[in-house]
Amino acid sequence: MQARQVARQDGGRQLINTCIFDAYGTLFDVAAAAREAANEPGQEALADVWPTLAADWRRKQLEYSWLRAIARKHIDFWQLTQDGLDWALEASKLTDPALRERLLALYWELSAYSEVPEMLRKLKAMGLNTAILSNGNPEMLNAAVKSAGLSDVLDDVMSVESVGVFKPHDLVYEMVESRFICERNEVLFVSANGWDAAGAANFGYRTAWVNRNGDPLDRLYAAPEFVLSDLTTIPDIAQG
Repeated sequence: MQARQVARQDGGRQLINTCIFDAYGTLFDVAAAAREAANEPGQEALADVWPTLAADWRRKQLEYSWLRAIARKHIDFWQLTQDGLDWALEASKLTDPALRERLLALYWELSAYSEVPEMLRKLKAMGLNTAILSNGNPEMLNAAVKSAGLSDVLDDVMSVESVGVFKPHDLVYEMVESRFICERNEVLFVSANGWDAAGAANFGYRTAWVNRNGDPLDRLYAAPEFVLSDLTTIPDIAQG
């Protein structure tokens, strides 16, 4: 599917040499843990509510990251992920400790979306830098990358733990410039979160929002340059 271009930040074509990806929801399917658990024996209680549980878990995970960034009360993303799950489990009236532990274990083994491996291989064949920039902590991210078999198509996995604040703080986006030799308009930042794409666009990066659910564009201080339904066309965008 062709990308829909919604804005030009630079007034013309710029050569992209670095592609940076958010991890959860962008490269990795965050609903996979709840979906897989619901299909396992003995998890009948989860079968009918797993979509709601997955959505609540992700929503609270994000909300807690924003609120902690504003309050300057940073915690490890793994603890934040557990806090979000605990809220979601209580909201769904699921109280089995074994289910909680199973969901958390599966979160370390999230699957990548189907188009991700080939898309990243194309970018590397084009000679581009590729990396993750995520709220996740290094251990979580490295486990997900290894589980999905993406280690050989990523140049780096960058975590906000290096700066001690969650996205969309500018300190997070600055990490890309510190790691790679690039100008801001040579970076394509890709995220499934509209607010994250807005943060990166506001910082000066070219941005693509992966809008898998067909959501409305966020009314924020900046907008993504491209809106995509999946990641298939990222190499075409990078090539110009």
